Amino acid sequence: MDYKRPKADVAIIGLGWSGSLMAEELTRAGLNVVALERGAWETTSQNFPPSIVADELRFGVRKEALKTPATEAYTYRNTVDQVALPGREWSTWQMGNTVGGAGKHWAVNSWRFNPSDFEMETRVRTRYKDMKLAEGLIVQDWGVTYDDLEPHYDRFEKIAGIAGNSGVLNGIVQKGGNPFEGSRRNPYPTPPLVRSRWNDIFHKTTEDMGYHPFPIPAGTIGAPYRNPFGIELAPCTYCGYCAFYGCGNYSKSSPNICVIPALMERRNFTLLTECTALKIEKASDGKTTTGVTFRDSDGHTGFQPADIVVVAAYQLDNVRLLLLSEIGTPYNPKTDEGTLGRAYNWQTMSMGFLYFENEHMNSFISTGALSTQIDDFNGDNFDHAGLGFIGGAGIQAISDQGTPLAMLDRVPPGTKKWGAEWKRAFKHSYSNYGKIQGQGTSYSHVGSYLDLDPTYKDSNGQPLLRVTFEYNENDRLMARFIQKKIDEICYQTGAKSWTTEAFPDKPSDPFRPYNSGHTIGGAVMGLDPKTSVLNRYQQHWDMHNLFVVGASSYPNNAGYNPTETLGALTLWTARAIIETYIHNPGPLVR
Repeated sequence: MDYKRPKADVAIIGLGWSGSLMAEELTRAGLNVVALERGAWETTSQNFPPSIVADELRFGVRKEALKTPATEAYTYRNTVDQVALPGREWSTWQMGNTVGGAGKHWAVNSWRFNPSDFEMETRVRTRYKDMKLAEGLIVQDWGVTYDDLEPHYDRFEKIAGIAGNSGVLNGIVQKGGNPFEGSRRNPYPTPPLVRSRWNDIFHKTTEDMGYHPFPIPAGTIGAPYRNPFGIELAPCTYCGYCAFYGCGNYSKSSPNICVIPALMERRNFTLLTECTALKIEKASDGKTTTGVTFRDSDGHTGFQPADIVVVAAYQLDNVRLLLLSEIGTPYNPKTDEGTLGRAYNWQTMSMGFLYFENEHMNSFISTGALSTQIDDFNGDNFDHAGLGFIGGAGIQAISDQGTPLAMLDRVPPGTKKWGAEWKRAFKHSYSNYGKIQGQGTSYSHVGSYLDLDPTYKDSNGQPLLRVTFEYNENDRLMARFIQKKIDEICYQTGAKSWTTEAFPDKPSDPFRPYNSGHTIGGAVMGLDPKTSVLNRYQQHWDMHNLFVVGASSYPNNAGYNPTETLGALTLWTARAIIETYIHNPGPLVR
């Protein structure tokens, strides 16, 4: 160690959505907080003005906003008998490389999970007690309920200015919203965006089929809005530069726009950029943490002592740091012992690609979350008796990104990839193309887990994280069911041609186009330390002054994007620290 910093009340590792929300809550409560962020400092006005951000080659193709594989890779394999190799492409792994993390470049689909998503083990035991689950499937309750999180969902939506139509408001179903959602206490703070032509086609088609379409909730601001910190957000301009881009128009919810400007004005907050956390240090008795050892941009090793440590990095990095710090028992798939790295899961996708004859979709007018969805087959919104699987998917018509380079491969099957034929097909399909996504649930399996790679190391000499994942039988049955529903919708739209696919019908591949970037679990929360790393407050079972927040806490994935639930859980944990822990440090669950 080259130097030691002054002691803080709280050290937070990572300053994305989780880290910034946690820091805001704790500093507002008067605690002295130091945040360590591996990435560099950025501001929206300097780094993402409209004159810069609309550069598809720079951000959409070369992915400048993402952490490069050269900075840090992950190794991947499908089964334990394979040798994992480092990934050198983007798709599933979409980590940020600056302040704001993945919250800067996310596509802003902003969902609350369903009440059943938090208590699926209980739901299976009571509603499907005679159902035989897929062999090796891990289904367990979170230890927290939708009702616990509802006020924190509400708080996040107000901070982020989320746009949408309420589905169930104070127990009453609302026209135009999602009738399957959990009840909310307040409407969304801004109205939903105007639908695209493709959204309108999907809405009419699915409504005629007896389903319940609605505009998805999104962090693309629906009207001029001032959030609780006094930060002004502007209405979305439908420019289409959302996913993988920052927003220079101040129209896209991000920690960089919605939280960090207020946080940086507080004297009890310190931000250390370009500092990579190497290890969470333990006290001599191993029962508490004393702080964080990190490496700065000059190559020096520092130590940040703190009374409380909050790990708020990317999901995979949270698990890796716990493994590197030897905190908790690593999962052993052969003996089913240990919890750290266990219950890793993903998102089960099914897709449909449609081509019309004489439409004008105006694809360039889009956002990262301009979609219309039906939830009739999501989660446990329908009866699974006799189907052989649990879970489901939200089925949505997406007008998410019409930037030309991203659309180059969107021509009907059989079209040549070059020359005059390709030019004619692309010109036609650009305005006549539609995409349907079935974004599905994912339940963990005993054969899918995270651990440290025995061969490959990073530039600091530390082992890379190894991902072992393959779809299980529950994934395959569910995805095929959703694929069939998508196929039926495609037929009813009147499209000239279409193709559909269920991703689990092929081996899992983290580099597959149109795959999800929503990796989940590995340091999950729960009610039993034998099956979870964290208790219901995301407090480590073995170390009471260590909290781990982020998607690494999820025992299963819902049929939604994970970010808003990540925010609500962070606010839930922050309240527990402020209202209970700091007055009587110790386990919050005994």
